[in-house]
Amino acid sequence: MLRRALSTTIAALCIGLLLPADARASDNEKDSIETIVAQAVRPLMKHEDIPGLAVGIVSNGQTYIFNYGTASRATGKLVNDDTLFEIGSVSKTFTATLASYAQVDGQLSLADSVSKYLPALRGSRFDEVSLLNLGTHTMGGLPLQVPDEVTNDDQLMRYFQNWKPSFAPGTYRTYANPSIGLLGRVAAKSLSEGFDALMEGKLYPVLGLKNTYLNVPTSRADDYALGYTTKDAPIRMAPGVLAAETYGVRTTAGDLLRFVEANMGMVALDEKWQRAITDTHTGYYQVGGMTQDLVWEQYPYPVELRTLLAGNSDDLILKPNPTVKLDPPSPPQEAVLINKTGSTNGFSTYLAFVPARKLGVVLLANKRYPIDARVKTAHQILTHLETHRPATR
Repeated sequence: MLRRALSTTIAALCIGLLLPADARASDNEKDSIETIVAQAVRPLMKHEDIPGLAVGIVSNGQTYIFNYGTASRATGKLVNDDTLFEIGSVSKTFTATLASYAQVDGQLSLADSVSKYLPALRGSRFDEVSLLNLGTHTMGGLPLQVPDEVTNDDQLMRYFQNWKPSFAPGTYRTYANPSIGLLGRVAAKSLSEGFDALMEGKLYPVLGLKNTYLNVPTSRADDYALGYTTKDAPIRMAPGVLAAETYGVRTTAGDLLRFVEANMGMVALDEKWQRAITDTHTGYYQVGGMTQDLVWEQYPYPVELRTLLAGNSDDLILKPNPTVKLDPPSPPQEAVLINKTGSTNGFSTYLAFVPARKLGVVLLANKRYPIDARVKTAHQILTHLETHRPATR
């Protein structure tokens, strides 16, 4: 038995020696990154009682996916690379990309008024609100959610027709689903196609996203994770008016990570689409320590944790905040951290990336848990990835 064990050990060592140096280095790098991720997310999962978590990493030109826990407590199925998560408001970044593409393609201008594209709103206060105001949450005070009594498109248009702003456009940031939802409707109208069709038939295929859906097909039902509320009740999203445009995307960690790569210029894309993606990183308003891009939010890099927490706080999400208009707008920057949070009643998402460093992290969980915990975890991972960054070969 001793001879057999010794032979096995020698064989393993020989195989290791026969592997190319780059392969061994790659394995070592993955192991090192996995340790960094595990040290950050395992305490998070325990503290927040998160059933399942998928983590995507971009580091040193490579991508990694790490899966933890269960996709459903009812079935015990483990999270894997095919697990679909609801990403909540991170969906808005896809809407921003579509609107930006429509502008690059000459179908709209973000400087135009909303009512120019929606005749039903002519003569309303949307004559004074630009598409850019919609995309930067500076329209003047729409609520966080579409009102409960609005259940169809006719009621939505009537609501917008009668809406009265609380602030002059561009003077305050009030985070609002109806704002980005309306931007998505205008973008789709300018491209003469339905929003869902444009996303699933054009945007996702262009980006190479093969596991991203507004409508999860029956064939993928078993991959759709079950979400859990803060009180651990099982739940999945019940779509409402403007859901597709604002919080309706389901995707995998791998697909969302590819979207992050595309946002850092790491994916070969048609020139128009790459310009559209990059243009969403243009800075339009300063809100405290955060710069408001087209949906995306950015900070000079490196960024302190307290600054990142302040920019993702309830005060920034739930309250009006005065803005400072950047005139001219700040062109897309490389040395910045760009981030976005997303939540549904049973899922939580956070992603952050640094174009100059080709560094990014994606967190997908099938439980709703506090945003500050997501930000702290991602910041810890990014900080350690920077510290352990291998020397360029």
